[in-house]
Amino acid sequence: MNLKEEDLKVDSFGIPDIQSPLGLSTVNGDLIANYVDDSETVIIHHDKNEIVNRINNGEQLLAFEKAGPREKIYFDPSKIKAAIVTCGGLCPGINNVIRSIVMQLYYRYGVNTIYGIRYGFMGFIPKYGYEPYMLTPDVVHDIHSMGGSILSSSRGRQDIDEIVDCLERKDISILFTIGGDGTLRGAQEIYEEIKKRGLHISVIGVPKTIDNDISYVEMTFGLETAFSVAGFAIKSAHTEAIGAPNGIGLVKVMGRMSGYIAANAALALNEVNFVLVPEIPFDLEGPQGLFTHLEARLKKKDHAVIVIAEGAGQDIIQNKTYETDASGNVKLGDIGVFLKNSIKEHFKKNVGLDVNIKYIDPSYLVRSVPANAHDAIFCLQLAQNAVHAGMAGKTGLIIGIWKGMFTHVPLKLVTSRNKYLSPEDSLWLSVLEATGQPIQMKNP
Repeated sequence: MNLKEEDLKVDSFGIPDIQSPLGLSTVNGDLIANYVDDSETVIIHHDKNEIVNRINNGEQLLAFEKAGPREKIYFDPSKIKAAIVTCGGLCPGINNVIRSIVMQLYYRYGVNTIYGIRYGFMGFIPKYGYEPYMLTPDVVHDIHSMGGSILSSSRGRQDIDEIVDCLERKDISILFTIGGDGTLRGAQEIYEEIKKRGLHISVIGVPKTIDNDISYVEMTFGLETAFSVAGFAIKSAHTEAIGAPNGIGLVKVMGRMSGYIAANAALALNEVNFVLVPEIPFDLEGPQGLFTHLEARLKKKDHAVIVIAEGAGQDIIQNKTYETDASGNVKLGDIGVFLKNSIKEHFKKNVGLDVNIKYIDPSYLVRSVPANAHDAIFCLQLAQNAVHAGMAGKTGLIIGIWKGMFTHVPLKLVTSRNKYLSPEDSLWLSVLEATGQPIQMKNP
């Protein structure tokens, strides 16, 4: 990571001088949780040798600002209003985050006016006519048991000036944005416009994507629930595959640009023979292609299970489209249907074998279910730290996690690049060892 210290600097409004109402401690050993000081950090580097070498060479030890409650806060809880917006596709845990933000603001800080902006960034634009909800503990008390978002969502760019105009009209002091890379890019633009106008409106992001493709964040909420649910589809595919001669179970999971769901789901079930992800190219035909290895698998075991991420193999799909969706993402070709038809055609034409292929696409089931226990805890902690950051006058950041500790990561840094599953990562090595598939399925 080619980073500089200034890339990690977190923006804030002036000097906080209001005593926090949380009643925490500043000393160790008194059996009371401590406030976090702005000087506390989480070092980015993992390897001891790298840390020692940087010190010996006089290089900076780069670190994120540590998230958590501050002893002095910037905003007076009795005078401020907050807003929450959710954008982009659904993801397990959105309602958990909304609920926890509301509960934290209301009960821990005493903030009574909390707006829920409906239908994403569209909810800020007057012409759409979406009036916000007033969010209270009574309104959100049981929403964590439901999938989706109580606020609903939308995709696509909206006018940044109009959004900030709305924040001004409603006298909002803290805006919480819950969304993926597109939402965070929008949040960055909102933050920049707020700064240009000289307004004191904090913008705090909570990264949401089951694809886990947010940079400088080890994990995003919803991923674990997503690959756990995808596991049920893989189990069904395996049952179908072994229930017929030359049976092939094919499961397509979400993952436009990254293969984290596919990789983790395959490991969780450990019944998968081939995992295909966007980061690692493959061929269908030829001596190293998928079909050759699939033939060998069927001859040996009479069945096979394939898991493919939706963004994999886009280079081999015929009649590709270059249209974009409302968020500006290129519309993907359906690799699942393409692969199913290609496998059937290849085996019938070139092998003289009729394969029994069962295709399962659990995409919307994966993203619309309630969060599992681990994600529910994670969502609550992300939300609590988002509120702490906002009340302290921090702005232009997301709440991340690094080495198991919650961090403040500038929006500008997060939106500078996407995160991908590296073929050299230990996660992918685990996939190769669990499936037994070749290291590469690409012809010379």
